[in-house]
Amino acid sequence: MNSNKEGTAAPEHARLAINGGDPVRRTPWPTYDKGAVFVHPEDEEAAVRAIRSHLYFRYDHRPQEDTECGKFEAELCRYFGSKHALAVSSGTTALALAIMAAGIPPGSLIACPGFTFVATPSAIVLAGCKPLLVEVDENLHLDLDDLRRRWTGEIKAILVVHMRGFAADMEALTGFAAEMGVPVFEDAVPALGAELKGRKLGTFGLAGGFSTQSDKSLNSGEGGFLVTDDSVLYARATVLSGAYEGRLRRHFPDGGPPIESDLDLPLLSFRMDEIRAALLRAEMERLPIRLKCFHDNYTYVAAALSDLDAIAIRQPVGPGAFLGEAFIFRVLDGDATWFAKALCREGIDARNLGSDEDTNVRVFWNWRFLFGTKDVASIQALLPATTRYLRQAVDIPLASILSTEDCDELIRAVRKVAARR
Repeated sequence: MNSNKEGTAAPEHARLAINGGDPVRRTPWPTYDKGAVFVHPEDEEAAVRAIRSHLYFRYDHRPQEDTECGKFEAELCRYFGSKHALAVSSGTTALALAIMAAGIPPGSLIACPGFTFVATPSAIVLAGCKPLLVEVDENLHLDLDDLRRRWTGEIKAILVVHMRGFAADMEALTGFAAEMGVPVFEDAVPALGAELKGRKLGTFGLAGGFSTQSDKSLNSGEGGFLVTDDSVLYARATVLSGAYEGRLRRHFPDGGPPIESDLDLPLLSFRMDEIRAALLRAEMERLPIRLKCFHDNYTYVAAALSDLDAIAIRQPVGPGAFLGEAFIFRVLDGDATWFAKALCREGIDARNLGSDEDTNVRVFWNWRFLFGTKDVASIQALLPATTRYLRQAVDIPLASILSTEDCDELIRAVRKVAARR
C-alpha cells in the first residue's frame, strides 16, 4: 500500500476515484464555460441600458467622452496610469495592432516564449511578422539566457507573455531589449490587474495588450484593449482599428492627432462596440474585489500544498506577482497525464499541458501553422527544455468565485492523488 507524506498508510477510503473509489467532489468544478463568472446585476443593467439606447457603434453623434467606449477607455487610463487606452475586438487584435502601429517591418522576427496561448504567435502572424520561439525555464517564464543564445539582428521586437497570470521578469527583459535596441510588447491578456513590484503588468513595455474574453478579469464574452504612453502608436492603432473619415480626431480633443493622415493606413475594423464597453465599464467598479478573490484563493491553495514533495508549484518572479486564475504545478518523477486524469475523476478540472492525448494550443508543437512539418518530435526538439517542463505540468483553473470549500476540495484531491501516484 502506498504511503502519504507523513509515512502513514493511506486508508482504504482514500482509494482513488480513477480506481473505483469515491471522488472528493461530485459537483462540477466552477469554470467560465459552465457559467461560473463574476458578473453582478449592475453590470447586466449597464449592458441593457446600452442596448436600449440603440447606439451600438462606438462612433455615433456623441463626443468621444460621452460614449461607452470613450468612458471605458478613460477608466482604463486612470486604472493603469497610462496616457492612452484603446478598446478593440480581442486581445489578439490588441497585440497585432500594437506591433503594426509601432512600425515593425513586415517579415521581421519577433521573439516570444514557447509556452503561451496560440493567440500570441497568431497576433505576430496577423501583424505580418514571424515568431521566434524561445525556451522557458522550470517555472514556465521566458528564459532570458536562451533568448541571448538565439538572438539575431533579424529580431525587431520581443513579445513578453505573462502566461496564466504570472508576471515575466520585466526588469531583466526590458533591460535586455534596451541593450539590443528593440521594443518590448506585453501580452498581458491572461494577467489583467496583476502587478510586479507595485506596477501593473502591461505598462512596462511600449504597449500592453489585454483580453476581456469570458475567463478574464473583465468579462464581455469577447473583446480586448491596448494601453500605451506612445501617442503616435496610439493614433496609428486607432486608425488601424477602424477610426475612419476623420474620427481619429475624436481621440485627441485637446489637439490634432500626431500623424498626418488617417488615409495612409488600412482599415481593419477591430473596434469594440458600445454594449461590451458598457458592461466592462460597470465591471471595473468591482474589479478590485475580483482580483482579491483570485489572489486569496491561489495563495490559500498554494500554501496548503507547499509541503508536497510529489509536485513543484510554479513560482512567481517576485512576491505576489501573479493574478491567481490558474494553479500550475509540475509532477516530479511521475506521469503528469495520469495525475491530471486522476484529478478529473476526483471532480477537479485539470489537464496535463504537454499530454500527447490533448490538442492543447498552449503548447508550441500544436501550432502547426508555424512549421513546415507535422512531425511532432522534430518540432519539440526545437525547444527541448520547454517540452520537458510542459510534459510535467498540470494546470487547474481557479475561478474568482471559488469558495473556501471549493479550495479545500482541490487541496484534498491533489493530496489524495499525490499520495497514490
